[in-house]
Amino acid sequence: MRLDKFICKSSEYSLPEALALIKQQRLVVNDQVVTEASHQIHQNNVVTLDAQRLIPRPFRYFLLHKPVDMICSNIDEQYPSVFNLLTVDRPSELHIAGRLDADTTGLVLLTDDGHWSYRLTSPKHHCEKMYKVELTRPLTADAAQRFQAGMLLQGEAVLTRPATLQVIDPYHVYLTLTEGRFHQVKRMFAAIGNRVKALHRQQIGSLSLDVELGDWRSLTAAEVQSLAGDDKSYHATTIAATHPTNTPYS
Repeated sequence: MRLDKFICKSSEYSLPEALALIKQQRLVVNDQVVTEASHQIHQNNVVTLDAQRLIPRPFRYFLLHKPVDMICSNIDEQYPSVFNLLTVDRPSELHIAGRLDADTTGLVLLTDDGHWSYRLTSPKHHCEKMYKVELTRPLTADAAQRFQAGMLLQGEAVLTRPATLQVIDPYHVYLTLTEGRFHQVKRMFAAIGNRVKALHRQQIGSLSLDVELGDWRSLTAAEVQSLAGDDKSYHATTIAATHPTNTPYS
């Protein structure tokens, strides 16, 4: 984590105030004065401000069931932000791990842990995301094979990674991806001559959506660890983020 953000997460200081403290040479990291806001703070570092050690608040992890016509942004734009559904302290510290379009519903994860969210969104970690898709035309017989083989999307030079298509009926399928290119689901079906009518994300990794539309809850420590893969550093740092609460969508 950057030093300026570490200060904010360990105190009540705002980002401009944190930058001023760094400039005043009041921050010491492992017995060395640090004057660069971008200096990276690691888990075993000792950071002090005016000789007082800074201890960051525990990271937070939330699952939210996104309604249609809301955006995955920290602020309202053409549509209201999903952050309007949360009733938590310091919502501005949170970000979304894997955004959904305004017309897409389903599972959204929010956190203030950038390392954890990177593991979910980086293609190299192969985190599976499962979507339920409603189509405007019947599915062709070779669709599953084409998705599994990978396809070349318009404007790109690299094939998509193999994707798994599970047919519910000719107009409804489950699609599982391990990457998240721009509008990927819609573009993949467009590439086989079909069109997405409705899109819903049901699962990320081993975590399935289990709250009502517009509701949210904290993740358990076990759920956070399961999505962190083989990174064991989350076991002891997520207990404080497991108190369940939610807010209804209206």
